[in-house]
Amino acid sequence: MSQSNVLQAGSAHWRDYLELTKPKVVALMILTSVIGMYLATPGWVPLDILFFGNLGIALCAGAAAVINHVVDRQIDTVMARTHKRPVATGRVEPLQAVMFAFIIGSLGMAMLFVLVNPLTAWLTFASLMGYAVVYTLILKRATPQNIVIGGLAGAAPPLLGWTAVTGQFEGHGLLLVLIIFAWTPPHFWALAIHRKEEYAKADVPMLPVTHGEAYTKLHILLYTIIMFVVTMLPFLTGMSGVIYLIGATLLGARFLYWSVVLLRDSRPHAAIKTFKFSITYLMLLFVVLLVDHYSFYLWV
Repeated sequence: MSQSNVLQAGSAHWRDYLELTKPKVVALMILTSVIGMYLATPGWVPLDILFFGNLGIALCAGAAAVINHVVDRQIDTVMARTHKRPVATGRVEPLQAVMFAFIIGSLGMAMLFVLVNPLTAWLTFASLMGYAVVYTLILKRATPQNIVIGGLAGAAPPLLGWTAVTGQFEGHGLLLVLIIFAWTPPHFWALAIHRKEEYAKADVPMLPVTHGEAYTKLHILLYTIIMFVVTMLPFLTGMSGVIYLIGATLLGARFLYWSVVLLRDSRPHAAIKTFKFSITYLMLLFVVLLVDHYSFYLWV
């Protein structure tokens, strides 16, 4: 541990523990979970399910994020984006972080089991293990396809929201998972290009490090096309209507635009701009899904 890290060790603040849970990432996950809940019913989501379901999912997602901080603490120290994280700097000791993850994860699981339903609890547990163990411990260091395979864990929240309301494993809920699953590679690979040198320094086999930027940019475009096709499925299966079709088409066209810009390298800082747009894209896509959903029931 460096001298600066030693000086910071033991000075943990509540904000450090909040940072460990990756609140911005969890907030986006909860947005998709909430929308998954509302898409699962023509009416309104019961307040107890809305509150305890999302709180339980958020606590479990936060626990998985804490484990990610602990496992990646050595990698984090050599990356500009992460070198100030609480475990990497020593402000929070690894054992303290693990205990914190256990407490909030257990609380979240108990909440889902008792106050929501067992199916949602088990699916949430599987998602937690998929991110904290399968992706963070195994895939991240083993293959440049890590984010493609491991992205399934991060794609689960809308399905969790769906099952929290229905208590059933249904096709339209899985379709929401498929959308995020297809979105994850172009989203994360854009960031990986922007942080290529840092991942190389940390010896993490991200696609731009192992196969080069040109190869990665081409695959971002190809996966964006796949994602665009997948986002048409809610309309084609009757899950959504014309409002969603128009919104998904416009948003998808914009994502394709950024993918082409990135491929051609025709604008400065295209990688990080593509990454930032991808976050806005997902938020707006799910909001359009929700607007379309309730517009349909208002008309009928």
